Amino acid sequence: MTMDKSFDATAAEARISAEWERLGAFAAGANASRAETFTVMIPPPNVTGSLHIGHAFNNTLQDILVRWHRMRGFDTLWQPGQDHAGIATQMVVERRMAERQEPGRREIGRDAFVEKIWAWKQESGDTIINQLKRLGASCDWSRNAFTMSGAPGAPAGEEGNFHDAVIRVFVDLYTKGIIYRGKRLVNWDPHFETAISDLEVENREVPGHMWHFKYPLAGGATYEYVERDEDGRVTLRETRDYISIATTRPETMLGDGAVAVHPSDERYAPIVGQLVEIPVGPKEHRRLIPIITDDYPDPSFGSGAVKITGAHDFNDYGVAQRNGIPLYALLDTKGAMRGDGLSYAESAAIASRAAKGEDVGDVSTVNLVPDDLRGLDRFEARSRVIEQVTAEGLAVTYLHREIEPETGAEHLERRPVVDAKPITQPFGDRSGVVIEPMLTDQWFVDTKRIVGPALEAVRDGRTQILPEQHKKVYFNWLENIEPWTISRQLWWGHQIPVWYGPRIEEGYDIEKDGMAALTYNRPQQFCAATEQDALKQAREYYGNAVEIRVSPVDFFDPLHGGQRKSPNPAAFGVGNAIRQAVQRIELSRDPDVLDTWFSSGLWPIGTLGWPEPTEELKKYFPTDVLVTGFDIIFFWVARMMMMQLEVARDVPFHTVYVHGLVRDEKGAKMSKSKGNVIDPLVLVDDFGADALRFTLTSMAAMGRDPKLGPKHVEVNRNFVTKLWNATRFAEMNGVRGGGARPDPANTVNRWIIGETARVLMVTDEALASYRFNDAATGLYAFVWGKVCDWYVEFAKPLFDGEDAEETRATMGWVLDQCYAMLHPIMPFVTEELWALTGDRTKMLVHGDWPQLGAELIDADADARMNWVIALIEAVRSARAQMGVPAGAKLDLIVTEADAPARAALMANAPLIERLARVNTPMDGAAGKGMIAVSAQGASFALPIGDVIDVAAETARLTKAVGKADKDADGLRKRLSNPKFAQNAEAEVIEETQAKLAALEDDIARLRAALDQLAAM
Repeated sequence: MTMDKSFDATAAEARISAEWERLGAFAAGANASRAETFTVMIPPPNVTGSLHIGHAFNNTLQDILVRWHRMRGFDTLWQPGQDHAGIATQMVVERRMAERQEPGRREIGRDAFVEKIWAWKQESGDTIINQLKRLGASCDWSRNAFTMSGAPGAPAGEEGNFHDAVIRVFVDLYTKGIIYRGKRLVNWDPHFETAISDLEVENREVPGHMWHFKYPLAGGATYEYVERDEDGRVTLRETRDYISIATTRPETMLGDGAVAVHPSDERYAPIVGQLVEIPVGPKEHRRLIPIITDDYPDPSFGSGAVKITGAHDFNDYGVAQRNGIPLYALLDTKGAMRGDGLSYAESAAIASRAAKGEDVGDVSTVNLVPDDLRGLDRFEARSRVIEQVTAEGLAVTYLHREIEPETGAEHLERRPVVDAKPITQPFGDRSGVVIEPMLTDQWFVDTKRIVGPALEAVRDGRTQILPEQHKKVYFNWLENIEPWTISRQLWWGHQIPVWYGPRIEEGYDIEKDGMAALTYNRPQQFCAATEQDALKQAREYYGNAVEIRVSPVDFFDPLHGGQRKSPNPAAFGVGNAIRQAVQRIELSRDPDVLDTWFSSGLWPIGTLGWPEPTEELKKYFPTDVLVTGFDIIFFWVARMMMMQLEVARDVPFHTVYVHGLVRDEKGAKMSKSKGNVIDPLVLVDDFGADALRFTLTSMAAMGRDPKLGPKHVEVNRNFVTKLWNATRFAEMNGVRGGGARPDPANTVNRWIIGETARVLMVTDEALASYRFNDAATGLYAFVWGKVCDWYVEFAKPLFDGEDAEETRATMGWVLDQCYAMLHPIMPFVTEELWALTGDRTKMLVHGDWPQLGAELIDADADARMNWVIALIEAVRSARAQMGVPAGAKLDLIVTEADAPARAALMANAPLIERLARVNTPMDGAAGKGMIAVSAQGASFALPIGDVIDVAAETARLTKAVGKADKDADGLRKRLSNPKFAQNAEAEVIEETQAKLAALEDDIARLRAALDQLAAM
C-alpha cells in the first residue's frame, strides 16, 4: 500500500481510536506477558467537566507511563472514572431547569431533582471521557467508574458499589469516633447555601473600604491614651472615653463578643477588663462587651484594637475559642440578616449577661440583629449600620479643610475616616458570590486521629513524592491539620447515613415515664448503612413501647441548630399533655451530603471493588504511581493517603509525581479574564493529538511550569511530518519493516544500530525516573537528527551500491524501533506507520518494547561516523557564518590529520563531499583567503576569498557582535541587580542565565569569525 504524501491526523485518529476500542486494546491485563502489575488511577475529572489544557498535560503523562509498561508486558490497569462534583453538577442542572422555565428544585422535591441529575448525567456526563479518547488516553474504558455508582435511585447502567463503599467507611469511622458532628466555622456559599472547601474558594483582590468606629467605654468612663514613637517619646496624649476599631464588614459589629488588644499594648492597659458599648442597635438595649487581651491583635496595625466576631471570622473564631467568648450568628443560609430566633430585647439581655461572665449556655437562638435590619441583604445591612453609627456621632472623624475658589473662604468640616484600599475577598469559584465564614453544625473527620500513618508512610519512603520540594507542602499541611468538614448542604451526593430521634434524658425510663422522657434539644443519632439498620438501632434504644418510623421531612437548620419545620408534637411526644396519645416516634434523616473529596478519597480502593475481596483489588492495589497537579496535594493526595491507610491499612500508591501548571507562552497563568486560555481540542484540530502530546511531554521538566503556545505545537507537527516523510523515503527505496534485527557490515548501518540502542537506554532511564522531557528531547534529537537527517542522507548512495539490501533491512528495523519508542508519546502517527510499513501480527499498542543493550554500540563505527558528522557540521557552520552562498562548492584542504582521522576521511569522502558541498579532500597548506575548520585529530582550510565579499561580511559580523554585546550587557545588569535576585522566581533567573550563556557563545563564535576574516 502506497503511503499518502502527508499524514491526515483527523481521519487517522478517529479510525485508530475506534480500532483500539474494538479490540479492547486498553483492557486491564491486555498484552501482559509477565506477572508484574502496573496500576495508575486517573484523577477523576468532574462529571460536568470538559477537557482543559491541564487535563491534557496530566493525562498525557499518565498515558506515556501506561503505554510504556503495557508494551513491556506488564499487567497494566489505567483506571478511569469521574467525580460526581456535588456543587458543580447541581448548578449545571439547576441552570438548565431555569433555561427551560421548569419548576425549581425546591418545588419538585429532592427525589425528583436527583432523578433529573441522573438523566443529565446519562445524556451529557461523558463529555470529558470522549475528549480524553480524542487525546489518545489508553484507559480501560470498560471499567469507567463513577463516585455515585450504585447510589439509591441510580438508573440502569449506573450499577456498582462505590456508593456502598463510601457509606460503609462513614459508618465505620463514625463508630470509631473519628467522624463526629460539631459546630465550627466553615466557608459558606450563600448562593448554593452550603459549606464549601478551601479549594472552592477563590481569593481575589478587589476595591474595598475600612471604616473606623468608636466603641464608648461603659458608664462614661475615661482613660489617658498615650502614643509613643520608636524611641519612647510621647507623640500624642489625650483623654478618651472610647476605644477605636476598624472593620471592612461593619454589619458584623452586631455579633461582636469582645474587643481584643495585645497584652503588650500599653495604650490600652488601663482599660483591659472594662466593658465597652457596641455603637449600633436600639439604645434601650445597647450591648456591652469586654476588652480582653490576646496575642492575635497587631499593635502596629491601625489602632491595635480588634473587634471579635467569633461566628463570622476565622481569626476571630480562634480568639473567641481561647477566651470563652460566645459565638453569635448573624446571617441565614442565603447571607441575609437573620430573622429567626429570639427577639432582639431577649437576645441582647442574654448577651449582656454573657459579657459579665455569666454562663448563658447555648446561644444558637440568640439573634442580635435589630428588628429594623432583620431579613435585609448583608450588604444593604452594612450600609444601614454605617449610617446609624455615623448619625450617632460614633464614627472616627478627621478635620477636612476646603478653600472656596471664588471667595477664598476656608471651610472646616469633620468627616468620617474611611480608608479606600484594595482588600482580599473570598468568592465561590462557581457561584461567584462573596463567601461568608459561618458557624455551622457540620460533620467532621477528626483528622488528627488518622494523620500519623500518612506522615510516616512518606517519611519512611513507602510513598515517594516527586519532585522532592512537594514533600514540604505535604508535611506542612498534615502536621498542622485541622478537622476536615465533610458535609455539604446539597441534594446531589452521598446522603449522610445518620437518622435523628428524640433523646431519652438520663434517669428516665420511656416505658414508665412515657413520651415525657424524650427531648429534642440534643437529638439522638443513629448511624447505619441502611434505613433498616437505623430503625433496628432505634428499636434497641427506645424499646417496644413506641412505634418507630422514618419521616420524609428534614428538620435541621445547619446554621443555628434550630428546626427547619416544626415537627408534629404528637409525632415526637413533646410534653406531658400527650402521654396518652399514640406512642409514635419519627426519625428524620440528616439531609446533608458528603463532600466529594470524601468519596474521591476512596478512589483507589473504591474503583477496585472494595470492600468486596475482588481479584482486581488483590492484584492492582496498592497502585504504582499517581500523576497529579501540585494544587491538590493536600485536598486529594493527602486525603487518599489518610483514608486508604485507615481503611485498607496500606498506602494507595508508591509514587506521587507532581507536575507543574501549564502557563501561556509568556509564563502567565491562564484565565478567562485575561483571554489567554488555550483549548487543547483546538490544538488537536489544528495540529493533531500527537503534536500536542509531544509538545507537552517535551515541556514536562520536573519542578517546572510548562509555557505553551500554538507555535510550540506547530513545531512538533513538523516533527510528525518529518517522521512521515522519512518513512515515505524509505518506502520509495523498497524498505519494509517487521524484520529481525540485522547484523550489517557497512559502517553507516552499524553506527545507526548503535545509536538506536543508545537512545533506547536514555529513554528507558528517563521514563523510569519521570523525566518525561528528557525522554522526549532525546527521541527528538535521535529521530529527527540522527535518523531522518543523517542516516537518510548517508543511506542514499548506499541504496545504489553493494550494501543496498542490508541498508534496506537496517532502515526498516531502525524505523520500527523509532515507531515503538515514540508510541507512548505519539500513539496515532506511530500506529499508522506501523500498519503501513510491514506485515504485522498485532497493533503497535501491543507491540514489543525494544530490548537493546550497550553491546550493540560499535565503538569503531560510532567514532568514525560521529567524526564525519562533526566535520560536516563544522564546514556547514563555517559556510553559514561567513555568508558563503549555498550553491558554492568549496575545496577542502587537509592541513593536518592523524591516522584515525585520515582513515575516517578516506572511507567517507563521498558522503562528506555531498553533504558539506566540498570537492574531493586534498592535502595542502592554509593560505590567504582561507578560513580554518577542524575535527578531532585533523585541521582543514576552506578557500572562500573568491566567493564572498570580505568587507561586507566583516561589516555584517561586526554589527551582529555589537547587538549581541548590548543584549548580553543588559542580561548581566539584570542578574547583578540584588532586587532581581531576591524577587525573581528561580526558573526566571535560570532562564536569564541560560540566555546570557548562549549569547556569550554566539559572541565568541562571531569574534572568531571576524578574526578569520581579518586574517584573510
